[in-house]
Amino acid sequence: MSITRRATLGAGLGVLAAPTLARAQGATHTVGMVVSLTGPAGRFGQAAAKSVELAFNTLNEAAGSAGIAGGRLAFDLRDAQSQGSVAVDQARQLVDLRRVPAIIGGIISSVSIPIVTSVTGPAGVVQISPASSSPTLTRMAAEGQTRGWFFRTITSDALQGTAAARYAMDQGLRRLAIIHVNNDFGVNMVNEFRRAYVALGGQITSTTPYNQGQASYAPEVTRALAGDPPALYLVSYPGDGTTIARTWIQQGGANTFLLNDGMNSADFIRDVGPRFLNNAFGTSSGTVTTPSTEFFARAYPPMSGGFGAGAPAADRAFDAAAILGLAIAKAGRFEAAPIRDAIREVTGAEGEVVHAGPDGFKRALELLRAGQKIRYVGVIGPVTFDQNGDITGPFRKWRIQNGEITTVGQMTTEEVQAVQRQLR
Repeated sequence: MSITRRATLGAGLGVLAAPTLARAQGATHTVGMVVSLTGPAGRFGQAAAKSVELAFNTLNEAAGSAGIAGGRLAFDLRDAQSQGSVAVDQARQLVDLRRVPAIIGGIISSVSIPIVTSVTGPAGVVQISPASSSPTLTRMAAEGQTRGWFFRTITSDALQGTAAARYAMDQGLRRLAIIHVNNDFGVNMVNEFRRAYVALGGQITSTTPYNQGQASYAPEVTRALAGDPPALYLVSYPGDGTTIARTWIQQGGANTFLLNDGMNSADFIRDVGPRFLNNAFGTSSGTVTTPSTEFFARAYPPMSGGFGAGAPAADRAFDAAAILGLAIAKAGRFEAAPIRDAIREVTGAEGEVVHAGPDGFKRALELLRAGQKIRYVGVIGPVTFDQNGDITGPFRKWRIQNGEITTVGQMTTEEVQAVQRQLR
């Protein structure tokens, strides 16, 4: 089984093997994938693409000669360049020219939102994002703007902002400045954080937005340092975030940081300098350890090209691809509407529990061929989509020590919701 290379990354990044599988027995079922391979969120997209490769290869192996809905899974990988306009153009090519019934992506909300409003929603194409967490997507779904075609395997920032506020207070970060990326993700995350943090007794000395891709962030850092805050809440991506954190340190800012999920990055730690980050804390969507988690931890690092199993978006991208592949098998047809309906069926509360991996996927496909119900329990744990395509789940609390990211605990969904009830 050969794999062709379809995505050449920018200079210095090398080549990412994008697994559009060569035609074998039967048809090739090609879905689209629009993620950021370059730009501020490029490392997230690269990690996610390798996860989808692993998921589809494992599903194809498990399916054997029977295939999945009579064919083999593949995907056409496109670079959103971390820009909404580019993402829309790439998604439109996939839908209009390649006629894909489903797209995995985007990685960031400012990419996912224009894709669903301009392409997948109007065209009636499934879209499943592994990392777009803006509450705006929930509101859009509730208002009918996504038309029921959007799903995501990450929890909303409406919950994560509250979790970050609680964690900050628990760590004694009762006064801080905020610098955040000026897009839908950053604005919504900070709004949710501010509401909870202030209600819990925290003091925000200043809130400074920034635009991506600037050569320097010295003016933003200077503004944020007014009032001598003892900590910085940095809502960013590793590229820009690295520059901002280094500028903060160079200008004399305190080496105490609160970070969002996307900053959970070995590149960020290396480029800022581990010695400056021993008092850095963060939150991410959490996981419940399952046999799928254990399979992913074993199988992903050797084939990922340098990513660890904990790379941001990696686990959720695997689950997005696995759910999509199983939904195609359940639908029995490579068509958008049956696939959309099957997504909830293969993750519903009823049915035999199945996990990722060759044996788990083989069992899942056997059950589906026999007309039986399954419940996929993935790398991040059990996933159930609500009417808006959202999931709920725990939050991971982590910190950086001696250059390593260490999990220090979890906050359950119920604990986060209890804090939200106190704010009403």
